[in-house]
Amino acid sequence: MSDVVSERPAAGPQAPVLARLSTLDRFLPVWIIAAMVLGLALGRLVPGLDDALSAVEVGSVSLPIALGLLIMMYPVLAKVRYTQLGRVTGDRKLLIASLVLNWVLGPALMFALAWLLLPDQPEFRTGLVIVGLARCIAMVLIWNDLACGDREAAAVLVAINSVFQILAFAALGWFYLQVLPAWLGLPTTSADFSVVAIVVSVLVFLGIPLIAGYLTRTLGERARGRDWYEQRFLPRLGPWALYGLLFTIVLLFALQGDAITSAPGDVARIALPLLAYFVLMFGGSFLLGRLIGLDYARTTTLSFTAAGNNFELAIAVAIGTFGVTSGQALAGVVGPLIEVPVLVALVYVALWAGRRFFPDDPTVPAPRIAASTASTTSGSTR
Repeated sequence: MSDVVSERPAAGPQAPVLARLSTLDRFLPVWIIAAMVLGLALGRLVPGLDDALSAVEVGSVSLPIALGLLIMMYPVLAKVRYTQLGRVTGDRKLLIASLVLNWVLGPALMFALAWLLLPDQPEFRTGLVIVGLARCIAMVLIWNDLACGDREAAAVLVAINSVFQILAFAALGWFYLQVLPAWLGLPTTSADFSVVAIVVSVLVFLGIPLIAGYLTRTLGERARGRDWYEQRFLPRLGPWALYGLLFTIVLLFALQGDAITSAPGDVARIALPLLAYFVLMFGGSFLLGRLIGLDYARTTTLSFTAAGNNFELAIAVAIGTFGVTSGQALAGVVGPLIEVPVLVALVYVALWAGRRFFPDDPTVPAPRIAASTASTTSGSTR
């Protein structure tokens, strides 16, 4: 995150992954757990905080949370080498695999898990189906960056998910909540999705940081050159992605802290299918990438973009359709409670799997000796 990790292997002795991370990155799980606890505590202890946070909204998302998301995504998108996007769009194996995983297998898996594990909870089940339809366009860039995935590929796949989200979210919601259950002889759920809210969400949370990141790189390289931009500017900008992530987590959990802490049993039941979903989607995607011949960086990107979900959109849709106190909204809120720590853990799994299953792959990040790490804390990202 803070650009201590090189995306190319370094010569010399090997050291554990943690040895080459900055203090900020090394204790990332600690910071995230602390942010979640702080948010939950604030939501419970500060009267009226949730009303204050949701007083002003952008696309049905609290303005402070929207600002946190923008701060989180901007540094990552400023790192993308946009001149290399053509390389990614020509990679048919990656693009087809991502489309199938995100828009066929992902929603179907969440539908199956929701019905198998929550057969007696129609509200939670519907909320999880909505989560499964909201493909990730935000935090996935953070997890991909931490695991040294292909940054340009992530930008392209996120953009594709955004377009499909606008075009297909409402239709898929109708299919998975009404058509498919009817075919299977199961109870159906009626829901009206606001296409305008979906469009606004995508344009704000992807469009603004994408334009800002593109302009920053283009103007920065034009003014000072690529070496200065990547070796001097990006290491200073990089940590702000983590600051934005932690800020967003605190606010998100503060906004929904009461709903989470007042119903621990419900949270546990919702958490089980979510946990199964993240593990199965990530593991299956990683295996698929390996089988179709993708390198480590692209396999990692494929896996994180398939496993992540756009909980901001899912929560907004659930609240707008079923109400802020509904079980559907609670299912959306529990999402990041499970996703954040699980995907942080999967970052470490990806780094381990890269060294284990991708021998001699030049895109696998090679650890550096501790002494080398200390001298490269302001090194280039690519």
